[in-house]
Amino acid sequence: MSSVTADACRWHEEGGGAAAAERCLAFLATVGIDVDWIGDAEVQLLDGLAIVGGRLLIDPEVPVWPGDLLHEGGHIAVADPAIRPTLGPLEPDPTDEMMAIAWSYAAAVECRLPPAQLFHGGGYRGDSKSLITSFATGRYVGAPMLGYYGMTADLRTALEQGLPSYPRLSRWLR
Repeated sequence: MSSVTADACRWHEEGGGAAAAERCLAFLATVGIDVDWIGDAEVQLLDGLAIVGGRLLIDPEVPVWPGDLLHEGGHIAVADPAIRPTLGPLEPDPTDEMMAIAWSYAAAVECRLPPAQLFHGGGYRGDSKSLITSFATGRYVGAPMLGYYGMTADLRTALEQGLPSYPRLSRWLR
């Protein structure tokens, strides 16, 4: 278990603050995603966060959106297990991005993080409102890819096979 605690970091209050971050950190630990402190030499993908060696690293001095913990954790979770231990820094890939978005939404449901705090206005290249609307209306961007990798099922398949349907996942790591 990591030594990172919500109280030791800075959080955007409009993203849910330390209470939301605490739930997100606990969830990531539960599903097997390591969160640790960032080193001085690490390149930050987002302000305050980096993925290095398959771990999510955080800078305690930089305010972070709690939902970004889930999104970046999603990148780790959906990575090919063979490369996960060496993952990071990430190269832009639209498919991986969509899977991380879908994974992070499912994780946000588990963490009781509202969509507006996950898809906050400080990220998502101006698509926050569109993502909130898509997920609120059942248009789950990236969820079919999670199904392809056996992490969840669409409603029809779930009913036929007795599996959890998205946004519930049958497993959290690819």
